[in-house]
Amino acid sequence: MNAQPDTRLLLVEDDPNFGMVLKDYLELHDYDVTLCTDGMQGLHMFQKESFAGCILDVMMPLKDGFSLAADIKKVNPDMPVIFLTAKAMKADMLEGFRIGADDYITKPFDSEILLCKLKAILHRKAASAHAEKSTATEFQLGTYHFHFKTRLITRGNETQKLSPKEAELLLLLCQYLNDVLPREVALSKIWKDDNYFTARSMDVFVTKLRKYLKGDSRVEIINVHGNGFRLVAPMHETQALAPSL
Repeated sequence: MNAQPDTRLLLVEDDPNFGMVLKDYLELHDYDVTLCTDGMQGLHMFQKESFAGCILDVMMPLKDGFSLAADIKKVNPDMPVIFLTAKAMKADMLEGFRIGADDYITKPFDSEILLCKLKAILHRKAASAHAEKSTATEFQLGTYHFHFKTRLITRGNETQKLSPKEAELLLLLCQYLNDVLPREVALSKIWKDDNYFTARSMDVFVTKLRKYLKGDSRVEIINVHGNGFRLVAPMHETQALAPSL
């Protein structure tokens, strides 16, 4: 499994100089960017390859960004789309959101703002995908058994009762098993806020969970600096169990 949300981006921008500068900037921040210079080329590439999100200029030859986005949404209604445009007219912005844009950014813009918005959009997509896929409430983690509904961790004759937040956090970590649980995803889902104090609180809960799982050295919660936490457990002994009736 990837340690990050999918980072493959389709960038469609008819200004080759600006397109290359933006492509290089995004790749410096670990995104895998495919650059196209007109709407038709962008559509062809979207149909050919797989992407996590699209960044589209609005005014382009052959096929404008709005038409391209509409075609993309027909193929994948959940595909994240960010529009870039020099036009700040209200009617154009409304049209972009009507098509299903996740954001609409007018040029010139701060590249760091685009990066933050892009990161948030892709993390939301990754979190949503995990939530849809993961319905299990029981997990075998090495020699530990975790039952979310009763909030119990058991190992042999030892049982540990978790607090509600501890159980919610361990459930999220299990849903992202051997992958990175983004810090902001956990904070928004469990603490309903992302600030210094809630982040410190989360660190305390992670420390507690590490203590509860320390009996099996193969089960670890690793701090991934700048991103979040990763629950690691031996794959051949780790499984999501069907919910108990």
